[in-house]
Amino acid sequence: MTTLRLLDPSLSDSFDTALRRFFLPVAFEPDTQALKMRIDVSEKDNNYVVKADIPGVKKDDINVRIDGNVVQIDAEIKEEKETRGNGDKLLRSERYYGNISRTFSLAQDVNDEMAQAKYADGVLTLELPKKTAVASRKLTVH
Repeated sequence: MTTLRLLDPSLSDSFDTALRRFFLPVAFEPDTQALKMRIDVSEKDNNYVVKADIPGVKKDDINVRIDGNVVQIDAEIKEEKETRGNGDKLLRSERYYGNISRTFSLAQDVNDEMAQAKYADGVLTLELPKKTAVASRKLTVH
């Protein structure tokens, strides 16, 4: 959000200018990063490693679902920030609540029984072993 102000040459008095600016609405930039989940996905020989930044979330509020090669991470965010002035008069409050979700697919199916999830310092780390490919069998036609 951008606030444009017109320069009024008739207001050459600095007191009038200061008084006028005091009563203009203050526009705080919204925290556009608040409800975004950033992830890194790396691949090793036998598994995938996923790291997702989900700061300020309790581990009980995180759900991970695996369906074949599709991984879905859901989290519920409850973030409150306050700035207090003199006399405990609230001058700024930045609160956001909401659900955040990220779904992505991998090149190979995941062995969901062997998958592990760890959450520490705002980072969710998933160890997702690849499912071993079942050897194809050639049928003899009689």
